[in-house]
Amino acid sequence: MLPDSYGSRELGPQCRDKERRVLARRERVADIVATRRWLAQQDWVAQDRVSLMGWANGASALLWAVRPQAWRHDGPDFRSAVAFYPDCRISAGLGWSARMPTLLLIGAKDDVSSPSACRQMVEGARGRSALARIEIYPGAPHDFDRANLPLRALGGGDAGQPERGHIGTDVEARIDSQKRVAEWLAR
Repeated sequence: MLPDSYGSRELGPQCRDKERRVLARRERVADIVATRRWLAQQDWVAQDRVSLMGWANGASALLWAVRPQAWRHDGPDFRSAVAFYPDCRISAGLGWSARMPTLLLIGAKDDVSSPSACRQMVEGARGRSALARIEIYPGAPHDFDRANLPLRALGGGDAGQPERGHIGTDVEARIDSQKRVAEWLAR
C-alpha cells in the first residue's frame, strides 16, 4: 500500500509543494499510523508480516514513525522497516531510536541526504533501540536504486554543477539493496 500524503490533500507532487504544509514528522507519521490501522482491519492482511518502507522524504517520515514515542495505539504494529536515503540530520541530533528492526540504505555520494548523519544516528541508537542497521554504498548518489537513471543534478542542470544535489542509478548498489531488502523482510 502506498499512501499519498500530498495528492490526498490536493497539494500535487511533493517536490513542487514549496510551502511545506505536510511535514514528515507530523502529517506523514499520522498517515503511516492511519494506514497501519486500516490494514489491521483487513482480513486478507497477514498482521504479523506488515513492514514499512520509504524513500527520501518518505524514509524521513519512516524514521519519525518507528520511534517508540510515535506508536501509542492499540492494535498491531509494523514488523520491520526499510528506509532508502532519508535525511537523518534532525533525527541524528535527537537521540533517535527504533521500536522495530530498521534497515537504512544510503549512498556515500548522496549530496541530497546526509550519509554521515545517518551513520551517526544509527550508531547512536545502539544499546537503546531495536535492531538498526545501515548500509552505505560507496560511490552511490541519491536515488541509486532507480533503474536506468543517468547521473544528473537536481533542477535539470549539468551533473558537474550541483544545484540541490545529484540523483542517479548505481547498478551495483541497486542490485545489492534489492537483495538486502528481500533478506530483511524474510527474517
